[in-house]
Amino acid sequence: MNVKFLGAARSVTGTCHLITTDKYKILLDCGLFQGSKMLDELNEQDFGFDPLEIDFMILSHAHIDHSGRIPLLTKHGYKGKIFCTDATADLVEIMLKDSGYIHEKEAEWSNRKAERSGKPLVAPLYTFEDAAQSVKYLEPLIYGQLFEINPDVRVRFSDAGHILGSSIVELWINEKEHITKIVFSGDLGVKNKPLLKDPTTIAEADFLIMETTYGDRVHETNRASLDKFIDIILQTTRRGGTVVIPSFAVGRTQEIIYELNMFYEHHKELKQELDNIMVYVDSPLATSATEIFQRNAQVFDEETRAYILKGDNPLDFKNLVFTRSSDESKALNFNPAPKIIISASGMCEAGRIKHHLKHHLWDPKCSVVFVGYQAEGTLGRSIVNGDKDVSIFGEKIHINAEIHNLEGFSGHADRDGLLEWLSAFKTAPKKIFLVHGEENSKKGFADTVKQTLGYDCTVVEDVSEYDLESDLLVRIEDTRNRIATDEHLMGVRNQLSKIHDELEAILYNASLALGNGVMQEEINEISNLIIELDKSTLKLGSVVAKKEV
Repeated sequence: MNVKFLGAARSVTGTCHLITTDKYKILLDCGLFQGSKMLDELNEQDFGFDPLEIDFMILSHAHIDHSGRIPLLTKHGYKGKIFCTDATADLVEIMLKDSGYIHEKEAEWSNRKAERSGKPLVAPLYTFEDAAQSVKYLEPLIYGQLFEINPDVRVRFSDAGHILGSSIVELWINEKEHITKIVFSGDLGVKNKPLLKDPTTIAEADFLIMETTYGDRVHETNRASLDKFIDIILQTTRRGGTVVIPSFAVGRTQEIIYELNMFYEHHKELKQELDNIMVYVDSPLATSATEIFQRNAQVFDEETRAYILKGDNPLDFKNLVFTRSSDESKALNFNPAPKIIISASGMCEAGRIKHHLKHHLWDPKCSVVFVGYQAEGTLGRSIVNGDKDVSIFGEKIHINAEIHNLEGFSGHADRDGLLEWLSAFKTAPKKIFLVHGEENSKKGFADTVKQTLGYDCTVVEDVSEYDLESDLLVRIEDTRNRIATDEHLMGVRNQLSKIHDELEAILYNASLALGNGVMQEEINEISNLIIELDKSTLKLGSVVAKKEV
């Protein structure tokens, strides 16, 4: 029996793992790569397997980095069942259709530019219709149901506490009269969070595939983040600013709505002030997802269910407004009243959030609050890292707004949460594979596990395949060679050279005009840009040199 890691091997996106037995090929998740342009290019690459050869697929949860290439999978011929929880089936339908729509719109935008410049047209990765066709293969199961997929394979989903419907996958596989149990953690949630139950603990596994998104750090508590969040809202709105929250449409948005509902309801002493602070959820996907949350209250935690039984809706309150149309969205940016805008995407790579950031990042009265993970190469990561200037829709935006990163709202377990979950196993799995984390996170967690529990972990560092019987690494592939082709790198380097020459010309002309409408500060800024550009070109040159060696 082999396991091949095809995604979430070098990063936190594109989760896709292939289990091959003597009879079957089983796919665990089929996610979209998200983040940098180089990661985006991986979505156009071959899967690393023939979709026609996959017998069935198991989906841990609905987030696009775990489900987003399913329409591409079915588009290339996959016709098998996709097993998931019932709530995941509800969510993934709207998410994949939304993803297909975005891919269509992005292709239209690219083709308008291509037509003007005489370049070849591009096709969308997949369409809305492709997504609509793909969800026909979903096979919903309920938590705790031990389901026999065939005489040799059984599956059970347990609550992962990450988002609605998220699951830990337990697989029992009979191969050559020997039963092997494989556990896939999916994405593990945080204990004692609102709405959802705590992650289920698992007693045993022969082999464990485990996420490590925050494997090298500890979150501040949810209570601490919530207190800071409320303080940010009050301070920002009191000075006439807007609070902009880039949030994942499924999971974090609903949690924030819940917390704001509790705050508005239980702080009567601030009623007059709060009555004037509207909360806008500006994401059609988040709006639809919230409706699905409301229909799936059976999986909520006891506190939330008790709240509902009292006749109150924890995901709705007087000041909450859901906007669907683009006109409603645009109007928010020309509304001077202090307010809260919650908008997708959570990493600021697409969607309406980019428009809101463009209109508010420059304003010192405003605040931008991040409540989820920001992957490398994303606009969100640049802002959180402290960049003073960012480019949005081709326009340079200088950041004057207050920037806050509240990890206590994260839907991912931190180092201690991951360790606590792993500690619940009665005996150590034969092999623990660490995935879904950046390099430092995976290695840091492996060290922690070794020091605390004495278990050895295998840090998956690239597309790789392991023989579970012999405990041997079969093959490893350096995806950097797939991402950064010689042609691509040379093209980027040529573009940087052209930009460098143009900036040098601007600097020369500006120097001649110094004192005649041109300020020394402007010349210094151009000089700094050239210096930064030279640094980037040198880094790129070293990458090219390593590839040539």
